[in-house]
Amino acid sequence: MGAEGTWKVTMNTPMGAQPGTLTLKEDGGSLSGTMAGAQGSQDFDGGTVDGNSVKWIVKMTQPMPMDLGFVATIDGDEISGDVDLGSFGKATFSGTRA
Repeated sequence: MGAEGTWKVTMNTPMGAQPGTLTLKEDGGSLSGTMAGAQGSQDFDGGTVDGNSVKWIVKMTQPMPMDLGFVATIDGDEISGDVDLGSFGKATFSGTRA
């Protein structure tokens, strides 16, 4: 089924559960998209798709500049994985295709 589409996700951060909407666009092995949540919306590109594994980095500007590194697995209409929060450690996230 692939990564492309809109996903309703929840990141389990040190500040609690953060809901958001993830929009992914696949182009061969490349991944781009938008991550939207309470802190606003941020576009990204330069991600990768390898089978059912996806990776991307969101360069956040709000509430502070920070790179969020996502590594996830897609299983049908479900996505789950880990987020590297830089100096704030790691978090998990999961979601379903909208």
